[in-house]
Amino acid sequence: MAITIQQLSQWKQQERPIVALTAADYAIAQLLDRAGVDLILVGDSLGMVVLGYNTTLPVTLEEMIHHAKAVRRGVKNALVVVDLPFLTYQESSTQALQSAGKVIKETGAQAVKLEGGYPRMAETVERLVNAGIPVLGHVGLTPQSVHQLGLKKQGKTPEAAERILSEAIALEHAGAFGVVLEHIPVDLAQQITQKLSIPTIGIGAGSHCDGQILVTHDLLGLSDYQPPFVKVYANLQQQVIDAVEQYGTEVRQGQFPEK
Repeated sequence: MAITIQQLSQWKQQERPIVALTAADYAIAQLLDRAGVDLILVGDSLGMVVLGYNTTLPVTLEEMIHHAKAVRRGVKNALVVVDLPFLTYQESSTQALQSAGKVIKETGAQAVKLEGGYPRMAETVERLVNAGIPVLGHVGLTPQSVHQLGLKKQGKTPEAAERILSEAIALEHAGAFGVVLEHIPVDLAQQITQKLSIPTIGIGAGSHCDGQILVTHDLLGLSDYQPPFVKVYANLQQQVIDAVEQYGTEVRQGQFPEK
């Protein structure tokens, strides 16, 4: 049965961990869904692992919609959430509403995700939620702020930790159904998780979150670079190379196709 936002909230209360991964195409989405993943994020990380950009910043709304459509066609059960890319929601809540509405209408996804929790972003989340668009928040390391924050762990000072906690609380009050906590200290992630009544989904934030998410390309060893908090469960990059090299050898030596 299709997983709902309400179930995620119930699982937090039941202390049932949420399993989340990213997808950018039909084939991977179908496999993740069959493997029992609860939440599939069409993340703007696809700009780096699929489209070859150096950061997530160049990704367009049209590119996100294109990939989200393919992912949605491959999913029967998981909750599908789509990232709003850089500068498609920061300008104003009206811009955010138009972008999010376009994503929901054209892809069939159930929710969108946006980064940041400062007061203006909380107001944007509230407007989207009031329009009937579920929102997943994202605080801590926010990749769309790479030129400001870099890719280092956030919330290491008392002041920074307090700001991230305040942002997460503001997102809950604005109506977000959950919050991604990225690359923050374990004790801070635990504090936020205990403070909020909505689920937290960690990535590089320790084991005390209500769920975990990784970029699937990182998990499968398909990325050229893995963040320090990633566990690589397979080395598919080398397996693909080996398979293609074997195919090439057999073609050149006349072994494939067989008579």
